[in-house]
Amino acid sequence: MTPPAALFRAEVAAGEMRLELCVLVLVLWGLPLQVTSEAHSFSIDYTSNSFRKDGVPFRYISGSIHYFRIPPAYWKDRLLKMYMSGLNAVQVYVPWNYHEPLPGMYNFIGDRDLEGFLDLVAQIGLLVILRPGPYICAEWEMGGLPFWLLAKPDIVLRTTNPDFLQAVDTWLDVLLPKIKPRLYCNGGNIISVQVENEYGSYYACDYDYLRHLMSVFRAHLGEEVVLFTTDGIKDLDLRCGTIQGLYATVDFGLGINITKAFEQQRVYEPKGPLVNSEYYTGWLDYWGEPHSTSSPEEVAQGLQKMLEVGANVNMYMFQGGTNFGYWSGADYKKTFKPITTSYDYDAPLSEAGDPTAKVYAIRTVIGKFQALPAGPMPPPTTKLAYGYVSLPQRINLLDILGLLSPVQPIRTPFPLTFEAMSQAHGFILYRTLLPHDIQKSVLLSVPNNGVHDLAYILLNGKYKGTLERDKVSGTNISGQAGDVLDLLVENMGRINFGANVSDFKGLIHNVTLDSTTLNDWIIYSLDIDSAVAGVWPPVAPTSRGNTGPAFYTGTFTTAGVNWDSYVKLPGWTKGQLWINGFNLGRFWPARGSQQTLFVPGLLLYSSAPNIITVLELQAAPEEPIVLFLDRPLFNRTKSSSHRNME
Repeated sequence: MTPPAALFRAEVAAGEMRLELCVLVLVLWGLPLQVTSEAHSFSIDYTSNSFRKDGVPFRYISGSIHYFRIPPAYWKDRLLKMYMSGLNAVQVYVPWNYHEPLPGMYNFIGDRDLEGFLDLVAQIGLLVILRPGPYICAEWEMGGLPFWLLAKPDIVLRTTNPDFLQAVDTWLDVLLPKIKPRLYCNGGNIISVQVENEYGSYYACDYDYLRHLMSVFRAHLGEEVVLFTTDGIKDLDLRCGTIQGLYATVDFGLGINITKAFEQQRVYEPKGPLVNSEYYTGWLDYWGEPHSTSSPEEVAQGLQKMLEVGANVNMYMFQGGTNFGYWSGADYKKTFKPITTSYDYDAPLSEAGDPTAKVYAIRTVIGKFQALPAGPMPPPTTKLAYGYVSLPQRINLLDILGLLSPVQPIRTPFPLTFEAMSQAHGFILYRTLLPHDIQKSVLLSVPNNGVHDLAYILLNGKYKGTLERDKVSGTNISGQAGDVLDLLVENMGRINFGANVSDFKGLIHNVTLDSTTLNDWIIYSLDIDSAVAGVWPPVAPTSRGNTGPAFYTGTFTTAGVNWDSYVKLPGWTKGQLWINGFNLGRFWPARGSQQTLFVPGLLLYSSAPNIITVLELQAAPEEPIVLFLDRPLFNRTKSSSHRNME
C-alpha cells in the first residue's frame, strides 16, 4: 500500500505537470494567458485534506522570522538563507505596539517598514503566512499590544470590551488595507492570515470577540483568503481558541507524540490539511536561567515525521534575532520572568543570522520531500573582535536629570505608574524627602509586590540597594529629616503570554518607611534614549565611585571596517548599552546566562570614532572596560524541555 505522504507528493507533482502542460499548449497556440481565480488562488481542499495553490495540492514548509528583531539591512541576507534552506514560505508576526507607539501615531518606515519587508520576501520567491494579531505573544513587550491601552483602567484586553474593540478596529483599519493587495488571491504572496493568536491560552474564552475579529478581517480582506487560528494541543486551548469559519491549526515542539497531536487538530478540523503552525526548533531564555538548546538531530527527526504524514509545518523560530532596546517581554509562571535581550532561540539561523548545524539537518530532510534550490548556502557574516575599550568618563544619572527628563516633573501625593505618565519603556525616577529622623535602620518597602519591576534606591545620591519584583520587597535605611530619597524604577518588559493580566509598571503601590506611608512625590519621566542619541556625552561634572546609576562613556575605532561583533561586559552588573546612540538592549551578566550583546556592524563607523555608552545601575568594575569578541557567550547551556503552549 502506498503511504499517504507518497500519494500526496505524487498528486502535487501530477497537478503541477498538468498545469505546466496547459500553459505550454496555450503558448504554442499563440493564445493569450488568462489569469483566472484558480490560476492564482490559495484555498483549503477538504476532500484531499490539503491546501490547493493555483488549483493543485500544495504543502508549505515554512520558518518564522521577525523583521522587528533584525536590522533592515540584514533582511535580505536572512531571507536568502531561508530560501536556500529549502523553505517555500515564511511566517511573519506584526507587532501592533511597534507600529502604533501612541494612539493615532503610526510608523511604517525604516526598521518598521512592513510593506518593504513583505515585498522583499516576494522578490526572493517565498510565500507568507501572516500573523497580524492584534495579540502576537512572540515573547515581545506586552505580546504586541500597546501599553497605552492600559490608560483606561477598566479596559479588559482581548475581549469584547468596547474600549478594547474600538482601539483594535482603528488599528486594523490602518493595517489590513496594507495587507490586502499583497494577498495571494490579489497577485501577492500572502497565502493565509491568522486571526488573534493562541487565544485558547487566555482566560477570557470570549467567542464573540473572535467572531468580531473574523468579521473585521473578512470585511477588509475578502472572502477568498484563508483565515486561521493557532493553539496548543490541550483540549481547553482548542475549545476556547477556535470558532467556525476560522481554520484551526495547532502548535507543538519536540517530545510530543505527533500522531496524538494531530488527532487533537482533527477533533476540531475533521477534514483539511494537517498544520503545525509553531514547531519549536529551540526555546527562549529568561534572565537567571541557563541558555536553552536542542539537538539538530531531534529537530530534523521531528520535522521528517510530520512531513511523512503530509503535514504543513512552520518552524518557530528559523531565525530569532535580538530584542533591541526595551522590546523584550516577560512571562509570569509563579514569579515574574523577564526575557533576555538575545532572542537567539537556538534557532537554525543564529542571532547574527549565521547557518548552524540545524540548518543543514533541516535542509537534508526537506530535500527528501521537494526539490532544493540550486547553489550554495550564503556564508556567515564576517565577525571581528575589536578588543578592549575603556570607558573613562563617568556621569551620575542624578546629575543630568534636566537632560534626561526634558519635560517638567510631576508633583503628586502618591506614586503614579508608567501608564499614568504616558511612558512605555525604560525608567522613571520617583523622589521624596524623609519625613523625620531615622536613627536606627528601618525597612523601606513597597508592600503587595508593588515594584514593577526593579527599583534602585538612592539616599542623598548614594546607592542603598535594589528592590525587585517577586524577589526583594524591602531594604533597611536610616537618615535625617529632609534627606532626598530617590527610587529609580526600571520596566523590564510587560507580560506577553498566558493570563496576560494588565501589567502596569512603576510603583503600583505606596512606599512605606517602617509603618509610615511616604507621600509628596516628584516624578521624573526619563527619556534616556533621546539624550544618548543627541549630543553625547553631555557637558557635566564627571564623578568618582562605581556604585549606583551612572553613565560610562568611551570611544573606539575599527581600523576601517564595520563588521558584526559581540560586546562583553566583564565585571559589570546590570544596565543598558548604546553604540552611536543605538540602544543594543539590556545586559545583566551578574544574573546571566547571556554574557554578550550582538553588535550589528552597520551601527559602526569605519572612518570615525564610535561612541559607546553604558548605563550601569548597580555596580561597575573598578576599571570600566568592555570587550568586543567575534563570537557570542551564553555562559552555559543545557537541554531544556520545550513548551506546548500552556
